[in-house]
Amino acid sequence: MSEISTKPYLLRALYEWCTDNGFTPYIVVAVDAGTRVPMEFVKNGEIVLNISFDATGNLKMDNEMITFKARFGGIARELEIPVDNVSAIYARENGQGMAFEVARHEGGTRQLREAETLDAAEKGPLLTSVPSGNEVHVVDRKSDDEGDVPEPPKPGGRPRLTRIK
Repeated sequence: MSEISTKPYLLRALYEWCTDNGFTPYIVVAVDAGTRVPMEFVKNGEIVLNISFDATGNLKMDNEMITFKARFGGIARELEIPVDNVSAIYARENGQGMAFEVARHEGGTRQLREAETLDAAEKGPLLTSVPSGNEVHVVDRKSDDEGDVPEPPKPGGRPRLTRIK
């Protein structure tokens, strides 16, 4: 029997944390053929979605799929997002959240080679915590392994989530 990923549980936990604290939960989704979202809002193969109670209807977050109804430009749409395609979840107000590694090949669809699957299973999902305030510390396996430290963002302005590859 294969082990269930921790990713859907972490997504649900952070969604609950956001709503309990009055924050607006947003998810970043890597769009591929298995993702049903309004394509006119997709930029660079990704879409950022507000999944708050006020912005969605019939939100269901299970272990394989996130489904809900939302309005885009006044038009109601049904969205289906594979959990594997979610690359981040964060609170809009303070940028706190987690980022996850999503592997894609040149065609834009998710695909993990056997070696990458084994490597990911050994290390677990790549998680990045974004602290509040102006200080930001990014954890990246590649830069930890190679001794490189990413340049910190400039202070000031609105906090935002940045995905590091």
